[in-house]
Amino acid sequence: MKKAILYGADYSVYVRIARMALEEKGVDYDLVPLDIFAAEGIPTWYLELHPFGRIPAFEHDGFRLYETGAIARYVDEAFDGPALQPVDARGRARMSQIIGMLDAYGYRAMVWDVAVERLEKAQPDEKLIAGGLRQAETVLKVLTTLKARGPCLLGEQLTLADLHAAPIIAYFLKVEEGRDLLARFVEIRDWYARVADRESFVRTEKVA
Repeated sequence: MKKAILYGADYSVYVRIARMALEEKGVDYDLVPLDIFAAEGIPTWYLELHPFGRIPAFEHDGFRLYETGAIARYVDEAFDGPALQPVDARGRARMSQIIGMLDAYGYRAMVWDVAVERLEKAQPDEKLIAGGLRQAETVLKVLTTLKARGPCLLGEQLTLADLHAAPIIAYFLKVEEGRDLLARFVEIRDWYARVADRESFVRTEKVA
């Protein structure tokens, strides 16, 4: 069986989500660097793997896949290792709800409207940042209400919800506003600290 291949950039939140799933399952994989923001543009060959030119894309033993959620679920189900999805219908639904909520309402606000705007713009749009912070506050409030009792978002079991949330929040914490806001949500702050201590998180951290 051929080694798994993940295509993408180490700075990408969604590439990191997929990588954390691979790391948690103990999968031997190669990360093929691909910068979709490179001056020369997206390579033509990559569009055969991802027709929309986004990252990540994935290959395993002749099977090609894109979309982070699909990749993470495949990794969990196709490889040995600890299960990253609940076995019960309600647990799986809650996991999917958290992931969907973060994709729809958290990622853009936390990563682009706050962190990227603050870090990479010579003249940041303060109105955009303020709006992003308001949205981020709602996301953290909702995450607090959805979190089950226990060390992980769904209780005792580490799931794809944890692996999805942690890289998004990690990027948000690159800026002071993100750190200050998370500090107000003690339960989520403490949960994040536990995930950030995991080997899968440390091994996928971008080295500047």
